[in-house]
Amino acid sequence: MSDNNSNKGTMTQKGREALDRFKMESASELGVNLKSGYNGDLTSREAGSIGGRMVQKMINAYKMQ
Repeated sequence: MSDNNSNKGTMTQKGREALDRFKMESASELGVNLKSGYNGDLTSREAGSIGGRMVQKMINAYKMQ
């Protein structure tokens, strides 16, 4: 898969791996036991808190620039 303009809607393998690391880091900070692969046993609250933490960190990183 290449990183040209025809692939705007697709995520590269490198991008997916970075997002997964970011998700695991955010879950760890919140004390949520997130494992690689299927996480269907998470509650909606846990899943939402991970996503919310990721957004919070992205906003803070943007403000620091």
